[in-house]
Amino acid sequence: MPNSKQPYQGNHKATMRQPPAKAWTGQPYPSYKDSGVEWLGQVPEHWEVRRLKNWLGINNKTLPEDTDPEYTFRYVDIGSVSTGYLTETPKRLRFGNAPSRARRIVAHGDTIVSTVRTYLKAVWYADNLQEPLIASTGFAVLTPDKNTLPKFVSYICQSNPFTDLVTSESVGIAYPAIAETRLGTFSVCIPPLSEQTAIAHFLDHATQRIQRHIQAKQKLIKLLEEQKQVIIHQAVTGQINVQTGQPYPAYKDSGVEWLGEVPEHWTMRRLKTLCDMQSGDAITAMSIDDVGKYPVFGGNGIRGYTSQYTHDGSFVLIGRQGALCGNVHIARGRFWASEHAVVTTLRCNHVLEWFGAALKTMDLNQYSIAAAQPGLSVDRVLNLEVQVPPVQEQTVIAHFLTHTTQRIEKHCATVKRTINLLHEYRTRLIADVVTGKLDVREAAARLPQSDPLPTAANCQDGTELAAPGRSPRP
Repeated sequence: MPNSKQPYQGNHKATMRQPPAKAWTGQPYPSYKDSGVEWLGQVPEHWEVRRLKNWLGINNKTLPEDTDPEYTFRYVDIGSVSTGYLTETPKRLRFGNAPSRARRIVAHGDTIVSTVRTYLKAVWYADNLQEPLIASTGFAVLTPDKNTLPKFVSYICQSNPFTDLVTSESVGIAYPAIAETRLGTFSVCIPPLSEQTAIAHFLDHATQRIQRHIQAKQKLIKLLEEQKQVIIHQAVTGQINVQTGQPYPAYKDSGVEWLGEVPEHWTMRRLKTLCDMQSGDAITAMSIDDVGKYPVFGGNGIRGYTSQYTHDGSFVLIGRQGALCGNVHIARGRFWASEHAVVTTLRCNHVLEWFGAALKTMDLNQYSIAAAQPGLSVDRVLNLEVQVPPVQEQTVIAHFLTHTTQRIEKHCATVKRTINLLHEYRTRLIADVVTGKLDVREAAARLPQSDPLPTAANCQDGTELAAPGRSPRP
């Protein structure tokens, strides 16, 4: 038999990385004083409490309105910044075509803090810039003087107490914002320059190690998801017999190019001989409320709840339009399917879980009709051929996949909880250090020089992101 029929032999356990053997240490300072600032509380006795506007420059430089329309720059908007890192590579724009909010000049060493949609807690330290960036006027650009370590400013602004203060002082509900003048009145606690350097060095080292561990966990989740898809594909296409873990004794040509060979005793059937498909119903905003708690399925997944329902039973739902076009979901109970979903009713005694898994392997999105809003052609899908094992074998495959995928998903959930705990630990550590709750000077003195982080995992659109605190690759 060809190699493609061999069972998947991956071992995800080999990718696990153990947490650091020794945690980063710190201890309280010898003496404290009352800062007079509610969010700071007690601070180290030798630290200075100052308002931001008396410590840093705020929005010192902006692009003038008479800038040459042909001038090009890289632009940072609110949506491309998270707490401590960029989520998207800055886009290059011409001034003549740029939005009117593209005005704030960001230089190396500046920290930008969102002043609109402040619940996003968008804060970023501009490091290793080859050229100035232009940020949205929805940011405040904080520029330190020569007696301040720029990276320390960034860590203060990333700390939870600071971002929570910005959020709580913002005005507005749908689009909360804070004026730069109000931001400038916030008091912060400032250690001597040498201590700022020690704190930044300690946090660089600590957060880099945490981020490496998070990236290893994220890679593990990706491998587990890939493993799950391979197992599903091998089971429903007959590459392995799930009862033995080995290929079937004999195969035949399916006549379908992407499928290749299938077990000799399986049949090839058109979908229209196995099921009925119909588009969901038109749903208006007035139809949806939070009373009946019945989910509404559409092209973008579960959209909300409705007090009415049009379906009651077990069905396979296929996204017909939208971001999840071609995605497959098994729905049970009462629900309402929108016009962006295809409701599939399986005939006879075929097994629903097997059928849903078989549809997932067919990559139905490739059969959508190209348009501004791609849509799936139901007639075209109904005429596709699918490999059909005997019903008893469908049941065995369904049980196998349910057990296997649940085990993998449980493992993924455990890894995700670990990632969340690491994020929480990083957040708490930064807050405790920059507000003087922990003295890390001795610990920082024992640390080696920080080494660069590897590039973070690619986002969905393929953009390479930078690790927290670092610029993305141009």
